[in-house]
This record gives sequence, structure tokens and C-alpha cells, in this order.
Amino acid sequence: MSRHFRLTDYLGHMHEAATDARSFVQGMAVEDFLKDRRTQQAVVMSLLILGEATTKVMAAYPDDVARYPHIPWRQMRGMRNRIAHGYFEINYGIVWRTVEEALPALIAQLEHLLQRSS
Repeated sequence: MSRHFRLTDYLGHMHEAATDARSFVQGMAVEDFLKDRRTQQAVVMSLLILGEATTKVMAAYPDDVARYPHIPWRQMRGMRNRIAHGYFEINYGIVWRTVEEALPALIAQLEHLLQRSS
């Protein structure tokens, strides 16, 4: 039996995955990240979860996606697809930049949406 998720459930999963990815690299320099396969795997899994939840939101809640165009829905889904289907060609430099540059703003946006939804 499949469980029906509410929008806030998906947003919560997205927030948790993004926060996890950030925490995994906390205190690391890019050079350390590029040498640390365990951290790379943890971050990539978090990005997959983030992208999968995003895909579910896009399919089940298109009106909400349209209402929040400042959230990079398509880019998150696209990154998930690139990781899942091109696993052996992951550019960890891009992964690093995503976690360091894009996720802090995304986390703040998701926190705002979660506050509005509760």
C-alpha cells in the first residue's frame, strides 16, 4: 500500500536532504571533498533524495510549483536525473558548488514554505 504524501511532507524531505548535504561538508575545503569518497557518496545520495522529492512535488502539486517560480524545481530534478543516469560521470566540482552555493538559499526558501504551510 502506498502512502499519500502531502506537500509539506515532500518539502520536509527536501529540507532534510539539503540540510544533510550541507552538514556532510561542514568544515571541509573543496580539496578535501574531492578526495573523500564517503562524503561524496553521502552528498550525492542527499541530492538524489532532494531531486526525487522535487519530482514528486512537480507531478502532484503543479499549482504550487507555478506559485513558487523562484525555487529551482527543474534544476533540482535535472540534477537528480544526471546523477541517477550518469552515475559514473558525476562532476564532483559541480556537486561541491551546488552544496556550497545553491543549497543555503534553497534551505531558506524551503523553511519559508514550510512555515507558510503549517
